[in-house]
Amino acid sequence: QVQLVEFGGGSVQAGGSLELSCVASGIGDTRCGMGWFRQAPGKERELVAAISSDDTITYADSVKGRFTISQDKGKRTLYLQMNSLYTEDTAVYTCAAKRRLFTYAEHDYCDDFTYWGQGTQVSVSS
Repeated sequence: QVQLVEFGGGSVQAGGSLELSCVASGIGDTRCGMGWFRQAPGKERELVAAISSDDTITYADSVKGRFTISQDKGKRTLYLQMNSLYTEDTAVYTCAAKRRLFTYAEHDYCDDFTYWGQGTQVSVSS
């Protein structure tokens, strides 16, 4: 099991910056990959950015060039640096991690995003 807790949400004016962090705890590991999702009122949850098990990084087109995801594996912490924020970035941001099902012949077999944080509100005003 992995528990995830997000920090760093808040209110900011358009054009401003915020950094979110997500701390993982528990006996499980996060080496299968982690990501940040967001959900705005009336909209479906979307993947904002993710780091895969081989450290490949992906971003939603809407945040490319503005957001940066990073990870400190030693501290079991995931970060999301958000710059040049738009009002459209207003949402609840949630950290998630994939579950490792088992390891065989030094290869990890992973499930989809299974572990979720409670979310943190990011509000961007004009």
